[in-house]
Amino acid sequence: MEKTNEKYNAYIQILREELVPAMGCTEPIALAYGAAVARDVLGGLPDRVEIGASGSIIKNVKSVIVPNTDGLKGIPAAAAAGIVAGKADKELEVIAEVSAEQIVQMKEFLQQVEISTTHVDHGFTFEIVVTLYKGADRARVRIVNYHTNIVLIEKNGEVLKEIPVAGETEEGLTDRSLLDMESIFDFAETVDIEDVREILECQIRCNMAIAEEGLRGDYGANIGTVLLASEGNDVRIRAKAMAAAGSDARMNGCELPVIINSGSGNQGITASVPVVVYARELNAGEEKMLRALVLSNLTAIHEKTPIGRLSAYCGAVSAGAGAGAGIAYLNGGGYDEVIHTIVNALAVVSGIVCDGAKASCAAKIASAVEAGIFGYNMYKHGQQFRDGDGIVQKGIEATLQSVGRLGKEGMRETNEEIIRIMIGEGC
Repeated sequence: MEKTNEKYNAYIQILREELVPAMGCTEPIALAYGAAVARDVLGGLPDRVEIGASGSIIKNVKSVIVPNTDGLKGIPAAAAAGIVAGKADKELEVIAEVSAEQIVQMKEFLQQVEISTTHVDHGFTFEIVVTLYKGADRARVRIVNYHTNIVLIEKNGEVLKEIPVAGETEEGLTDRSLLDMESIFDFAETVDIEDVREILECQIRCNMAIAEEGLRGDYGANIGTVLLASEGNDVRIRAKAMAAAGSDARMNGCELPVIINSGSGNQGITASVPVVVYARELNAGEEKMLRALVLSNLTAIHEKTPIGRLSAYCGAVSAGAGAGAGIAYLNGGGYDEVIHTIVNALAVVSGIVCDGAKASCAAKIASAVEAGIFGYNMYKHGQQFRDGDGIVQKGIEATLQSVGRLGKEGMRETNEEIIRIMIGEGC
């Protein structure tokens, strides 16, 4: 793909927009970010806090440990962390720098200040509204559709910032409709590596570091350690184990940053760590590894775009198929091998549901990576799923549209039922 091609520059920009650092699970961090902005607008610590959150935000914040809080979980903890210690200009690294004194202050804040949470449903899967009160003063911040998309800032009823929201679209980001698998593969093969090196080297450094920490430490269900202890140490197992270990660490309070993909640290880990593990095992060389990461990351973004940031559809499935594409490429696969790897993987694991961010995400990641690798091995041995096999359609783009429809529309009620179960309604 030529540098003068519209898609070339768009793909570079999409990678810059999506592959950004975040510390901790991105939904509680988005909440902490909104709370930090609101505190700055208010001009001090509040004496009352109201949080409005869509169901999918509640689902993804409920069970995960917020980093740099000494093990605190949930919406009040995320809000308190942002209010007490947040640096709003750091966005998704808003609570990356927290002192021991501030952790004590967070716990005192949680004991002394009323923090109420309301389930809001304004037709947005992703919505956070933070309202802080101090005496007669009030500050409000609203985030919609993606993690840093502040669409409203108010102080004492005066609108300081307002961006119209036209449904569940992502205004301000590069047009994702420019993505297609043929162009993604072409771009991965021909991109000037210097145009993507910094982005990808940061992803390798951060995501491999948290994967290694996950194997060293005691986090969550220790899925990575279990895999290595029970299944061996070959490259296939290590690829799954290291990705799972990275997830276990970040779901359970590890303070290392992750380079995300499609708004998710778990998806960022899944799309990158297995590819790096395979590249090093195969002695593929730096350039080949970086091209494989371009392919994996853009594939995952392309798959996830029609589904949306949050859904009942597990995002690790998309990232695992992306990793499978990258691994196929590292093994010498061309375009046909790559697209059939993706289709095969999605045909196997597209039914995995997202029931929030927590320890079991690591096991789902292991399953998604396994499906990606298995999808490649199927095609390598002359086997594939074909048009009419369930949701598989003729052609890669048609299949991705089917999966997108399943994840966004078909699983809408599933998402609501998962939320009802998680918050105890009707149980």
